[in-house]
This record gives sequence, structure tokens and C-alpha cells, in this order.
Amino acid sequence: MKNILEELWYGNICPDSYFGQTSAEEKELLGYIVRHTDALCATLTDAQKEILEKRDDCQAELSGITQRDIFVYAFRLGARMAMEMMGGDSIER
Repeated sequence: MKNILEELWYGNICPDSYFGQTSAEEKELLGYIVRHTDALCATLTDAQKEILEKRDDCQAELSGITQRDIFVYAFRLGARMAMEMMGGDSIER
């Protein structure tokens, strides 16, 4: 078996793929979002729908940036914890 860094390098480890699994709570919330979005869109003009779509695109981009930043922070935190557990000094930011 390859080591974890090699697995990561070859794309065999994909941390964001785990989040494709939705819980019952998430499915319920997604259902609410779809229902409310459909109700809202039924009242909008085509121009307003386009504005809403652009807003949703910006929100999705922001969400991706936020998820990336959280991943990087958590990865670094985990590495610092591992180093400390191995007897190394705590690393300052």
C-alpha cells in the first residue's frame, strides 16, 4: 500500500468527496430550499430570475472558498496536533 502522501498525490484521497453523502437532516433542509426557491421563482420576472441566478452563483463560489479555507485550517491544525503528540513543540502561526 502506498503512503498517504502518495495516495493524495495520485488523487486517491479526495476530502471533499466525503461530503457527497447527505444525512436525513440535510435532505430535509435541501427540500425546504428547493420548495422555497420554486415558490419565489414563480413570482419573479425573467430579469429578476437572472439576478437571483447570478446571486446564487456568487454564493456558491463564496461557499467553495470558505470550505477550502476551513479545510486548509483544519489540515494545519491536525498537523500541529500530530507534531505536538510526537513530542515536538507547538508551532505558532
